[in-house]
Amino acid sequence: MSKFKELNKININTFSKMKSEGEKIVCLTAYDYTSAMILDKSGVELILVGDSLGMVVNGLDSTIPVTLDEVIYHCKSVKRASNRAYLVADMPFGSYHVSDEQAMENCIRVIKETGFDAVKIEGGKSKAPLVRRLTEAGIVVMGHIGLMPQMVNIMGGYKIQGRSGHEDMLEDAKALEEAGAFAIVVEGVVAEATTKISESITVPVIGIGAGAGCDGQILVFHDVFGLFDDFVPKFVKQYADVKTVISDACESYIDDVKASRFPAKQHTF
Repeated sequence: MSKFKELNKININTFSKMKSEGEKIVCLTAYDYTSAMILDKSGVELILVGDSLGMVVNGLDSTIPVTLDEVIYHCKSVKRASNRAYLVADMPFGSYHVSDEQAMENCIRVIKETGFDAVKIEGGKSKAPLVRRLTEAGIVVMGHIGLMPQMVNIMGGYKIQGRSGHEDMLEDAKALEEAGAFAIVVEGVVAEATTKISESITVPVIGIGAGAGCDGQILVFHDVFGLFDDFVPKFVKQYADVKTVISDACESYIDDVKASRFPAKQHTF
């Protein structure tokens, strides 16, 4: 049982305290009211509305086509269900790449329209000046380094990072920390590199496919609960097979309707 479970609302200071006390931070994605309500009540500390919604919700091949309006729509649904968890919105591809002014305008829009606590942007040293500007404007920022899905075309696919060294990623992490990022997601990175990064900076490192040496872990809702099997990454542990439960239940419903067993007397006015 987490000593932080009884907090009425997780805030930005909670995460630095959890890191200093050695308690792991639990994070998951959510994209709708019902999922967010379940996670919030279960005790998850951070909920991310990720641009992964493009793949697991909308059936796209990548996160790149996801729009800012789509992220805002899903964030509003998640916000209505969340009373305790810290809420972070993924800034989608193209929403912060044209200029710092564009990024500032879009991040302000997300925070104002959704009521979320923070935004997440991908990029290391090159994005540190933007992170600093956003932070100085009062916008809380989560960084993201390592495998960056929005840069998958440049990176040549979804390739594990850090095999040939991790000095560049360490520099990225330190630059984001100095710029004011409250936490940094490290994705698809060899475990040794992530451990070194976590030990070298004071802000929490949240891993996804990055080993156990992080300060916390995040996974995609549909992967964890077995709802999406078009592609299941090696680093995912499936904690339930909800897809099969729903499929079996749907077949039972079909059988009952076809056989006139539903609706029965107790289901009829």
